[in-house]
Amino acid sequence: MIRRLFYMSLGAFGALWVRRRLAELHPNHLARRAARGASGLLDQARDVAADALDGAARKETELRSRFGLDSVENTYHYDVKDGR
Repeated sequence: MIRRLFYMSLGAFGALWVRRRLAELHPNHLARRAARGASGLLDQARDVAADALDGAARKETELRSRFGLDSVENTYHYDVKDGR
């Protein structure tokens, strides 16, 4: 009797487990999971781009101050012809 109850509960557990795994393969579920992953990836890409731009701005500020490019005397005005 106990053995039958054990195997019945084991079978019920296995059926529920398989049902959940099959539900994860449903197209709506896969689409939601892919969209969630893509939005997370997009957020990470935005963070990386923001960090890179911030680092580039800091380096540019450092180089401008090192070479004295922020002063008005050192700015160059190019006479560019517009091709007319």
